[in-house]
Amino acid sequence: MLRTAMSQAPDAETVAQDLARQLIHPHLGFVLFFCSAEYDLQALGDSLRHYFGGVRLVGCTTAGEITSQGYGRGCVSAIGFDHRSFSIACGLIDEMDRFNLFEAQQLVERLVGDCRSNSLAPIKDHSFALTLLDGLSSREEVVLAALSAAFGSIPHFGGSAGDDNHLTNTHVYYDGRFHSGAAAVVLINTWLDFEVFTTHHILPRDEKLVVTHADSHARRVFELNAEPAADEYARLIGVPVESLDHRVFAAHPLAVRINERYYVRSIQKAHPDGSLTFYCAVETGIVLTAMRTGPLMPNLEAVFERLEQRLGPPLLTIGCDCFLRRLEVEATATVAQASAFLRRQRVIGFNTYGEQFNGMHINQTFTGVAIGRPRGRACR
Repeated sequence: MLRTAMSQAPDAETVAQDLARQLIHPHLGFVLFFCSAEYDLQALGDSLRHYFGGVRLVGCTTAGEITSQGYGRGCVSAIGFDHRSFSIACGLIDEMDRFNLFEAQQLVERLVGDCRSNSLAPIKDHSFALTLLDGLSSREEVVLAALSAAFGSIPHFGGSAGDDNHLTNTHVYYDGRFHSGAAAVVLINTWLDFEVFTTHHILPRDEKLVVTHADSHARRVFELNAEPAADEYARLIGVPVESLDHRVFAAHPLAVRINERYYVRSIQKAHPDGSLTFYCAVETGIVLTAMRTGPLMPNLEAVFERLEQRLGPPLLTIGCDCFLRRLEVEATATVAQASAFLRRQRVIGFNTYGEQFNGMHINQTFTGVAIGRPRGRACR
């Protein structure tokens, strides 16, 4: 009912051949894939369309892949869905900048109708949605708010496409080619048990920073506590401004508190003018809490232990893992441990430039869906 595949081939045609050989069978209904941005994307799109014929494929570029062997780089990881267990509908938001609630409602109505036509399982309580967004768009929050309102009670998760940490061009794949400034939306209906979840290992400190000058559309913060943003952030964490980079940002995140929960707002880059660009929207007047990283692996192990208690051993987990978490794992030399754990939990996914959970755009999390094995029903 679910098959996984990967290819480390350097050329696009061999990748498509590898994936087709591992995934194609008489009941293949849909393929989801995650690929390094280092590939010739036009050639890869053409090759996938050629080798998979009429099978629908959706995917995105990454900041690292999660394969059947754990963490990967410079490769492609994929999942093939059996149409007898999964009814799947998908759509493309080709202009995130112009997407609105009315279009979201039309899109979701079409997706629900397509899934319902297969009569596999009721939509309510048997469906979840996946979004793959252009990771360098500044419109994720607006798109997600519209989709969340349209999806209603249907749980929803996803990840923002990456480009191997270059922060230049990110793409989603839909209908035979790669698109920028776009989002792919996938509705998955199944009779199998599943749970959409999110987790992070970030813990609050006492210090607060007030955003006193920001361009929310550009996600750029110019002042924190009425001081140049980079200077104030560097002072808070006790490092020179010139040392600010991805690894420092990953180790010293900031977060906004909503009710009793903290939602990380990760920093993307520091600029020569002393401003900071974030991966999520940050507005003038909000209060950011300084955070610290807790133990990553124990947090992840506890989440999967809880999931297994509810669902049993996982059939598969689709995982959206923030690339800043991967940088932390690499910095602490625990890649082998993390990869072995992801392999045991049958996680397939990618390292993202941001994650999505029930309409929220978040950072520095592991977010996904765990799918359980059949219970009391023959495995087809």
